[in-house]
Amino acid sequence: MIQDFLKAGYPALCILTQEPDRAEQILPCEGVQFYAWDCIRGIHPAKKTNHIQVEIRDPVEAVRWLDSRQDSVLIAHNLHLFLDIPEVVQAIQNGISRWKSLGSCLVMISPVIQMRPELEKIFTVIDLELPDEESLFHLQMELAKTVKVEPNPESVRAARGLTEFEAETAFALSLVKTGRFSSKVIGEAKAQMIRKSGLMEFWQPADIADVGGLENLKAYIRNRARAFKPENHDLPKPKGILLVGIPGSGKSLTCKATANILGWPLIRLDIGALKNSLVGESERRMRQATSVIDAFGEAVIFLDEVEKMFAGTQSSGQTDSGTTASMFGHFLTWLSETITPILVMATANNIAQLPPEFLRAGRFDSIWFVDIPCKNEREQIIEIMNRRYGSEISLEYSAKMNGYSGSEIEQLAKDSLFDGLEQAFNSLIPLSRTMKKEIDSLREWAKTRARFANTPEDEPADQRKIRVLQMGGNE
Repeated sequence: MIQDFLKAGYPALCILTQEPDRAEQILPCEGVQFYAWDCIRGIHPAKKTNHIQVEIRDPVEAVRWLDSRQDSVLIAHNLHLFLDIPEVVQAIQNGISRWKSLGSCLVMISPVIQMRPELEKIFTVIDLELPDEESLFHLQMELAKTVKVEPNPESVRAARGLTEFEAETAFALSLVKTGRFSSKVIGEAKAQMIRKSGLMEFWQPADIADVGGLENLKAYIRNRARAFKPENHDLPKPKGILLVGIPGSGKSLTCKATANILGWPLIRLDIGALKNSLVGESERRMRQATSVIDAFGEAVIFLDEVEKMFAGTQSSGQTDSGTTASMFGHFLTWLSETITPILVMATANNIAQLPPEFLRAGRFDSIWFVDIPCKNEREQIIEIMNRRYGSEISLEYSAKMNGYSGSEIEQLAKDSLFDGLEQAFNSLIPLSRTMKKEIDSLREWAKTRARFANTPEDEPADQRKIRVLQMGGNE
């Protein structure tokens, strides 16, 4: 991995990894002597932690020890924790020329880039990749042999994004719980990545049977879900779907149901919660969140009311020193460039607040307009709410509730249990009346810019007959 850098005479490298022991095992290469140091065990030959070479625990002395070693590499664990000590920084600066002449190198193992300005131009940063699928399969094979259990390639795929230690413990936990390598148990262990990051949260997926109507959108999602199956690896995988429409029309519920269709966990990403008052911290947290998602893989990423998350992007330079604009830019770049099998599901109520670059062609695989349900869809929603709450709303009410959203029908079901159906109906004023102008404007926008998720409202047959008679009379 680092052989080319050593041949080129690089005297200082920083390996970014959360796996210090694995780094010590896989970094050594032929032709160079590798040693490892930490502040407890001192210096020892790499891969031989029980053979102490020199009991040097002081970081300054450890760095200076390399000054007398030819064609040697010192892997320094957690040296970044000592970079606030001036003597450590000076020892590194003094040793650079010496190490180059001797063909030696200092390799700092660190989980984060935490470099002093004095050392920024000295160290070259390299990412240590997480174990690939082949490495994880060999790890599972070793465990399988000890307990005489068949390996499970599907569970190996589920473990992608875990460190070697995390994968091994997840496989072992699965054996203890189920007696086999279970993808479900490994997925639950993998969820610790999201919880430990503190940047996102898991939400419970919804049953697709709880989503009334929206047949066009459901069919699209089911169709595109085929691209994520292993046998269809040649199909292009969708990355993002944007749902725009009336508040309470089922956009969020559809996002939750999509996770159920795919059989993936649902992760809610709140951009606003990532913001921090410290300079540069918000951008760092945004990058960290997308990195965790990339490592986790195979998940539905849910962004609810995305227009509020990125509100003020255009004026970000005047209001928050460009923080929102920077986070927005990183998110769009990540969404376009990531090769991780994830699906971003975003919802928006007010399309006017979204920046134009968010809506340009190719940013999302599709943009859907979710309107107020038609009569048939209202009947489906009434049946769902009666089943959920034990209410007794007659299907005949679907004709009376033209202009009512799914959430308003749900509210009617709940209120009817206390006030009676007729009183609850008379007390409920739908949003389509109070915000008619805004809703009409949104519908007009969607005519040429989005796909329609709902089934069109059927025109009453008697009205068509009247028109025919009128036309015949004019003739």
